[in-house]
Amino acid sequence: MALWKRLLTDSDIIVTSNYVLLETSALVQQHLGIPALRALHEDFSPLLAIEWVSEHAHKAAVEATLTASRKKLSVVDCVSFQLMRAAGIRAAFCFDHHFREQGFELLP
Repeated sequence: MALWKRLLTDSDIIVTSNYVLLETSALVQQHLGIPALRALHEDFSPLLAIEWVSEHAHKAAVEATLTASRKKLSVVDCVSFQLMRAAGIRAAFCFDHHFREQGFELLP
């Protein structure tokens, strides 16, 4: 929580993709319900810069996922790697070891 609060007060922009937001929405709705989903979209999402995944990026991520042939490496992960590299983003606020494997710094 302390790291999240610091990220919100830093001058850095917090970037995510519409794929991550969609995946998060599904999990929040399933596990926490509609009030939590509403809070996610009304209170949390406006704090983020959302990168919308293009058809080209989607196809490249699917191909990367299939090429890697790893059960727990998702299309959402591969899209995130592509978007981060394209934007020069080197750190990810996540708990997914795949980002470290791809050369990104994990926060926390």
